[in-house]
Amino acid sequence: MLTPAQRGEDAPLERSLRPRRLAEYIGQDRVKASLGVFIEAAQKRGEPLDHILLYGPPGLGKTTLASIISAEMGVSLRVTSGPAIERQGDLVSILTNLKAGDVLFIDEIHRLNRVVEEVLYPAMEDYAVDIVIGKGPAARTMRINLPKFTLVGATTRLALLTGPLRDRFGAVLRLDFYDPDAMLEIITRSAAILGVPIEEAGGRAVAMRSRGTPRVANRLLKRVRDFAEVHGNGSIDAQVAARALTMLEIDDLGLDDIDRRILLSIVEKFGGGPVGVETLAAATSEETDTIMDVYEPYLIQLGFLQRTPRGRVATRHAYEHLGFPVPASLDTQQRSFLDET
Repeated sequence: MLTPAQRGEDAPLERSLRPRRLAEYIGQDRVKASLGVFIEAAQKRGEPLDHILLYGPPGLGKTTLASIISAEMGVSLRVTSGPAIERQGDLVSILTNLKAGDVLFIDEIHRLNRVVEEVLYPAMEDYAVDIVIGKGPAARTMRINLPKFTLVGATTRLALLTGPLRDRFGAVLRLDFYDPDAMLEIITRSAAILGVPIEEAGGRAVAMRSRGTPRVANRLLKRVRDFAEVHGNGSIDAQVAARALTMLEIDDLGLDDIDRRILLSIVEKFGGGPVGVETLAAATSEETDTIMDVYEPYLIQLGFLQRTPRGRVATRHAYEHLGFPVPASLDTQQRSFLDET
């Protein structure tokens, strides 16, 4: 329920709830301010926007921002993803079908095949692609000129991007988790679009459990709406929201069963840590990447988890939240782990 990764059921809802313009986009003020300047400057010069790389945890609005960029520039948006582009020819076909000024959005760009990635280098710098015709001694290279376009890349793992690709983006913007006030505003807007009556207290209850992620907030809003229609009068107030979220086993801080299993494994099975992520994944029956990309960022943000050179360590806040006595040696141990860092 709380995973920020997109699920099949999310796509129709997200399309209906996405803001269409930069002025409608809630939160991420620093990113919005930068994009506003870039877009206005490009429009004044009559040029396409420079290539932009968006990075940050999933579910924060990278795809939405790509759509807004194309709308603000008044051009078409072409959407694809890194894993979907398997061969160089696939990318060449996409690039040669773009029109002047179009926005090409590549989600999970860090998962591009390295051979395919090399096609992007001349495309981004020189607006051209080189293709090889023929084989053996008779092979020759032909350059195809492309219209000037804007590449918007999105990634959750910036470190996995190769240096040559990352350096070709004119702007690299990070999306952060949303604060509770921004989340409340997003939930209120979504409820109005869905036609769901919601009180501020009910919206704030959902916002506090949404892990600072709009995708999670909209998903929880749908489930709370269902509960309100079956066990209430269709309106979401604080009591209805609390009962619905308790039924979903989501606590006041937005932790679900898997979050608690991760913390409990570290505390109970491994004495508070340190424990390697592979061992932790085996102990909780979760994928290593899922723990690193989905659960750890929020637990670290809450101050429940620390990454050290020797592994993951549960903090004093984690013990207190789980209701366990805090070991007397905990602070001394964590100071030594941080010194090693």
